[in-house]
Amino acid sequence: MTKTKSVPDLLDPDKIKSNLKTKRIGKKVIVYASTASTNNVAAEYAKNNTNDGLVVLAEEQISGRGRGGNRWLSAKGDSILCSILLTQCKLNTELLPLTIATATAEAVGKCAKTEAKIKWPNDVILNNKKVAGILVESKKIVRHIAYVIGIGINCHQHKKDFPADLLKTATSIDIESGTFTDRISLTKRLLTSVDHWLATAENDEKKIVEHWQKLSTQLNHHIALVYNKKRFAGHCIGIDPQQGLVLQLDTGGIRMFHAAQTTIVREK
Repeated sequence: MTKTKSVPDLLDPDKIKSNLKTKRIGKKVIVYASTASTNNVAAEYAKNNTNDGLVVLAEEQISGRGRGGNRWLSAKGDSILCSILLTQCKLNTELLPLTIATATAEAVGKCAKTEAKIKWPNDVILNNKKVAGILVESKKIVRHIAYVIGIGINCHQHKKDFPADLLKTATSIDIESGTFTDRISLTKRLLTSVDHWLATAENDEKKIVEHWQKLSTQLNHHIALVYNKKRFAGHCIGIDPQQGLVLQLDTGGIRMFHAAQTTIVREK
C-alpha cells in the first residue's frame, strides 16, 4: 500500500465542507500543515460562542497528546488529527465521551468495512488493536464551559511505523482494510457521525448507551482498572451515563467508576 498522486488525500477544508450534510459540526473547518496541538488551537476559539462546531485539523502535530498526558505520535499525513469545539454542550462529562466514541467507531467501521469496537473510556478498536483515540478537554469561559474534543485516527501507518512496544496493540485502517484510506472521505464521515450522535444524545441518552454497549469490548468481561491510584477488578456489567463504568467487583458489591479518574490496566 503506497500513496499515489491519483488519490486526493491531502486534507482540504473546501473539499471537506463540500456537500457536508451536518447541522452543527463543520460549519467552519480549519486545516494546518503543522501545529503544536489541534486541541490548543480549538481552545483559542472557545471564547466566542459562534464558534460552536468549529473543526480544526492538522497534517502534523508537534506536541499532540492523548489521555493521561501521553504523546500521540504520527508522521505527517498519516492520520486524521482533529479537534471539534463545542461552546455549548448539554451532555455531562461521562456521556460526552461515550457519544464521541460511538460516533468515531461508526465512521472508522464504515471506512474500514469492518465493525470497529470501543474500549472504554477513549479507544476505538479494529481487530483487537487500537486504531483511534479520543481526548475530551474542558475549558472554563466566563459564563460557560466549552469542550474541545480531540480525535486521532491512524490511517496510513504500516507495521514498521509503530514502535516495538506498540506493534501488538496498535494498527491503522490501511493495515486492517488492505486498501488506501481516503482521509477526506473519512473526515466527512467522522463529522457527519459526530453531528448525528451528538443530536441523538441530547434527545435520548438511552440510545447512546445501548449503541455503546453493542460496540463495547469490555461489557460482560472481567477487567482490571486503577481508580485514584487504587486497583479494582471485576466483571463489567454496564455503563451509566452519569457515573461511568459499572463493575461487579471480585471483592463483592457493585461500583461505578468515572472516566476522568480511571485507567484500564492489564489483568495480573
